[in-house]
Amino acid sequence: MSDGVQKRKSSAAFHFAAGLGSGVVSACLLQPADLLKTRVQQTNAASLRHALRDVLQGPNPIRQLWRGTTPSVIRTGFGSALYFGMLNQMRQYAAKMPPIPVGGDGTRVVAGGSSSALPKLGNVANLATGAFARVAAGLVVNPITVLKVRYESSHYAYTSLMGAGRDILAKEGARGFFAGFGVTAVRDAPYAGMYVVLYEQAKARLGKLVTPAGTVGSISSGVMINFASGVLAAVTATTITNPFDAIKTRIQIAPGKYGNMVQAARLMLKHEGLRSMFSGLSLRLGRKAVSSALTWTVYEEIIRRTEKVLV
Repeated sequence: MSDGVQKRKSSAAFHFAAGLGSGVVSACLLQPADLLKTRVQQTNAASLRHALRDVLQGPNPIRQLWRGTTPSVIRTGFGSALYFGMLNQMRQYAAKMPPIPVGGDGTRVVAGGSSSALPKLGNVANLATGAFARVAAGLVVNPITVLKVRYESSHYAYTSLMGAGRDILAKEGARGFFAGFGVTAVRDAPYAGMYVVLYEQAKARLGKLVTPAGTVGSISSGVMINFASGVLAAVTATTITNPFDAIKTRIQIAPGKYGNMVQAARLMLKHEGLRSMFSGLSLRLGRKAVSSALTWTVYEEIIRRTEKVLV
């Protein structure tokens, strides 16, 4: 493989574009689940059935289910592009560093039959690069996230994203667009770090089951391994970090009432109990499992197929 091709494969722009494509596909398909999660989390009294009934009984139910798709596509598409672009650069850098003696897997290894098109790192490197890349991308897209959550919530009567933005700026200033970032970072850093670790571990183990040693698996088996690994990783990481997601939603919808992460947690536990920390979990599990698996699978397939064209 020529040096020019290798540079294009590892460039930030190459992975930025692949992340953008995977993020847009995921956001468009899964927006109804995202909207319903916001409606359930905005108050612990709401149930999934109640939230869905309110949407379906209202005017233009199909359109309402995809309410907030524009900011979701911008946030998820741009956020995925930033995340995968930065993650690849961090992983490329980490792969060149001396091995970290954690289970002897600190160096980059490209094994025959692997379903991955990405550098293989040790658990510590996967945890660190996943966490740092996600928090950095989250900071950039947090204003879009606030707009999206407010627009999806039934607590506000916003008729346009522009109107929502003007209202937030007038009442809360620029700071309002970063409501919930602290708890978002606390949620996303461990989620992303754990996800990458679990995803890579699951791919390695499933790959050994599906593809015999010394052979190269088919594209279809690689896609199945990546998707199944994404589901397993997302379910585990999502369950552990859901309390931070529930708190984040409350702060972004009503920052004046809930204030910061600690205050919000106290209010939720005092008035609604521990159950409030896991409100929206079923929806978030379903959405995150499919979203993360779909995003990572599409991303890796874009990388793999584009590499074949470049070779």
